[in-house]
Amino acid sequence: MNQSRTTSSEPFVLSNVAIVASLILYVISAALSQASGGSPNIIILLTDDQGYGDLGYHGNTDVKTPTIDRFAQESVVFERFYVSPVCAPTRASLLTGRYNYRTGVTDTWKGGAIMHQDEYTLAEALSTAGYATGLFGKWHLGDNYPYRPQDQGFKKVLMHPGGGIGQPSDVPGNSYFDPTLLEDGVDKKFSGYCMDVYTDAALKFIEANRESPFFVYLATNTPHTPLQVPHTYEAPYLAAGLPEETSKIYGMISNIDDNFKRVLDKLDALSLSNNTIVIFMSDNGPKIFSERRHRAGLRGEKTDVYEGGIRSPFFMRWPERFKQSETIDIKAAHIDIMPTLLAATQHQYALPAAFDGRNLLPLIEDPDAIWAERTLYFQWHRGYEPNKFQNFTAIESRYKLLQAGNKFDATQKPVFELYDLKEDPGETRNIAPTYPKVAECMRAEYLDWLNDVSNSRGYPAMPAWVGSPRENPTLLTHQDRRGIGSWGNDSYHSDNYWPIRILHQGTYRISLDLYAPIRTSGIAKIKIGDKIFDKATRKGDTAVEFESIFLEKQDAMLSAWIDTNNQKTGPRFVTIEDLNNARNHN
Repeated sequence: MNQSRTTSSEPFVLSNVAIVASLILYVISAALSQASGGSPNIIILLTDDQGYGDLGYHGNTDVKTPTIDRFAQESVVFERFYVSPVCAPTRASLLTGRYNYRTGVTDTWKGGAIMHQDEYTLAEALSTAGYATGLFGKWHLGDNYPYRPQDQGFKKVLMHPGGGIGQPSDVPGNSYFDPTLLEDGVDKKFSGYCMDVYTDAALKFIEANRESPFFVYLATNTPHTPLQVPHTYEAPYLAAGLPEETSKIYGMISNIDDNFKRVLDKLDALSLSNNTIVIFMSDNGPKIFSERRHRAGLRGEKTDVYEGGIRSPFFMRWPERFKQSETIDIKAAHIDIMPTLLAATQHQYALPAAFDGRNLLPLIEDPDAIWAERTLYFQWHRGYEPNKFQNFTAIESRYKLLQAGNKFDATQKPVFELYDLKEDPGETRNIAPTYPKVAECMRAEYLDWLNDVSNSRGYPAMPAWVGSPRENPTLLTHQDRRGIGSWGNDSYHSDNYWPIRILHQGTYRISLDLYAPIRTSGIAKIKIGDKIFDKATRKGDTAVEFESIFLEKQDAMLSAWIDTNNQKTGPRFVTIEDLNNARNHN
């Protein structure tokens, strides 16, 4: 029997921001102590740039997703599940239960996608409850100590660096096929397609930890660009007449479906399905390359705050507790995942800060549960801290306020839009001129929210910690180089820098890896704080090594460039090795 539940038809009441920022100690008590199966295993499959409409379950007649469609029919389905407009903010919120602006994550690149080391993650909490924790795929919340997944609660890690395979933080020439990945901090070459490799590792992890509770975070980088997929997956869609880009994306989604089946089959084979919570979801809306793409009637795409940019499929199955499939129309979000999962584990957790999200279990298990109205907020634009009103939305149960006209240009005058999602889910009729008081009230509440999340810790630059035995040497990439200018090439601008924290004074070796051989002799320069170190370069050099530099304990900005004939270029990578500590890549 399938049960559907919606919000009540009570008159709409504008809600206040309900975030208890002053709470110092937050304790979740186990609400499910009567569960017979003990602590549930947890698996989250998070896809990358898969849209709400990229599933047969959501009416797409082109894409083939039989496993996911069947899984949805067996699950609790949240029809109005929201995520951030881009990937790193969603991942920060999913793993902390907090809005991404509280965590230090504001963007996806240039140092804006580093989560503060003090954030208490889902993996850290579950580790205290005896869970084996594993990440397989995409992290995108910091590549250097102390921001890596192994520093934030994951005991087993197989990942690509940065925001994706082939991006500037990655090994040059890396591909979705036979990728080089970081396994527990060490580069290793693998055979096969990336999603297949992640799933292989996740299945091995499940097998090894079958006797104890485990948390598998299977966060693939597909179907994100570059659109690389085995031809056998792409070919049926090309044969059906779909555009090349859509065919590749749908091929990647079919590959996800096949790998999801492998995970579910493994649970069945090990008799673990009954007491394993499995969640399927995406990190943001789709990147649209062609109009031949099913959007399920939603407006917008990735980076947008329209529904198509922030609505995600969300299917949650737990046979031990959820005895029937169910569809819930009450809105929920990424910030709800951690409080919900911790409440399901029959453990108590002393958390250092309050959640912004809510435990969804009462809503799932009791059709008559009282569920107080709340507003959800989402915002994204380039930069290191949010600008007032730039590409934001505030979502009530019925009304949605947004401002999207200045997504990439903060100087544009804000134009506010108000939609009645109950009557107009496709966001086609702006009713802000008709209901100015509603829009005004929601704008004021948004400003209260923005002030609150911004006051959590501000938006400091997150330095790579240099000189720790946990990571030696330290590799700096364009993923975390701050400042303006191009990304992923040898361009250099005077404001480009990496923030670093030198943990102790001593002698260090610093190497610059270049994008291309030097065409003529010049000078390589490194600036750390107020000191500049230089070394002559020769034509044909592909790297420059400063063999012995004495550095003081300090927080500093590091800049590096090659100066040839008064033309400056930047390095691909900067490697800093503490010569006082033994090399340690963990």
